[in-house]
Amino acid sequence: MAKQIVMLGPPGAGKGTQAKMLSEKLSVPHVSSGYIFRENLREQTELGKHADVYINRGELVPDDVTIAMIRERISRPDCDEGVLLDGFPRTAPQAEALDEMLSDLNKGQVDAVPCITVPDEVLIERLTGRRTCRAQGHVFHIAFNPPKEAGKCDYDGSELYQREDDTVETVTNRIRVYLKQTQPLIDYYQQRGVLLEVAGDQSIDAVFDEIMSALSGV
Repeated sequence: MAKQIVMLGPPGAGKGTQAKMLSEKLSVPHVSSGYIFRENLREQTELGKHADVYINRGELVPDDVTIAMIRERISRPDCDEGVLLDGFPRTAPQAEALDEMLSDLNKGQVDAVPCITVPDEVLIERLTGRRTCRAQGHVFHIAFNPPKEAGKCDYDGSELYQREDDTVETVTNRIRVYLKQTQPLIDYYQQRGVLLEVAGDQSIDAVFDEIMSALSGV
């Protein structure tokens, strides 16, 4: 079964949840680009310090810094048997860099790219229904995980509110940006015959079973 895996999916598709489940099932590390950035910044590595300069200026971290962080992470012994990448690559040039990286490290190539697809209206419902408690940040969903009392946190009784990035306008824009940025990456992997489209508008377990079934054929 595939061991060098890249996960794709729009915000609200449940990509992180599926990545965690797949990591445990396949016994390969779940390597999230967001976590790697936070780790390097927290530990003030040379790469972290370099990235911090751009972040403090409100600029995007250059590809070469991001790629170096990923390379360092997948070079560790726990990735010898494979890796599940989440959040990287984001562009076709990054995908090409990943191919070169895997080849240099004698790790083969990307075997499979599960791509979770969800209709826009479902994504909007999922993301705009999220409510967060003001006190400690507990998260609820008005449809899928509602609080016992409307507008109040079950744990501390504080007010639940809708974050600015969970409004319809913001969510719609996030989806639009994702599709625009990711389509070339989807095309890249489709041309290589490793893209596995998975319907994400079903239960978590059903999505997981569909991904596992698709991977078993790789």
